[in-house]
Amino acid sequence: MKLYHFPLSGHAHRAALFLSLAGVAHELVPVDLPAGAHKQPEFLALNPFGEVPVLDDEGTVIADSHAILVYVARKVGPSHWLPSDPATEAEVQRWLAVAAGKIAYGACAARLITVFDAPFRADEVIGRAHATLAVIEQVLIGRAWIAGTDRPTIADVALYSYIERAPEGNVDLSGYPRILAWLRQIEQLPGFIPFARTRAGLEA
Repeated sequence: MKLYHFPLSGHAHRAALFLSLAGVAHELVPVDLPAGAHKQPEFLALNPFGEVPVLDDEGTVIADSHAILVYVARKVGPSHWLPSDPATEAEVQRWLAVAAGKIAYGACAARLITVFDAPFRADEVIGRAHATLAVIEQVLIGRAWIAGTDRPTIADVALYSYIERAPEGNVDLSGYPRILAWLRQIEQLPGFIPFARTRAGLEA
């Protein structure tokens, strides 16, 4: 497998993280976003939206980080990463939607301001980030993992990157002890790889 990625992209990190956690052999192919490599015809042939990550599994091309998580989870066979019983799978999909929506337009957007100079309103996206984190903090009461499972799922992987690096977007995590414990738990998993850090926001 080849994973086209950019080191500072949380979307790309979640895909690379899961490939590593699942023990799937792969090659990381860097895409030079600052130079516009993602807008060149060769890359657009892989993903017409011009976004990373993209997975190429011997000609089967999967774009979108969550699609990659689902695809790889199915490829590795029945496992705790994507449970097959309907209720648990629905809970996992629910948190994938949170990662794609509330996290993307909250913690992720806040980080885009400080790291990439994105034109969002800081007060709005930081407020949205804290509203989402407050819910997650409550959900984690009595839960080891976000979907209420005994072992981690792709939902945990999907949420990890942008929550862990939220301080780069001036989102303070100190008031969320359960989230901090959950983050450290993920970091103890075999095969864990960290998300590249920048000196931005509260991390400056």
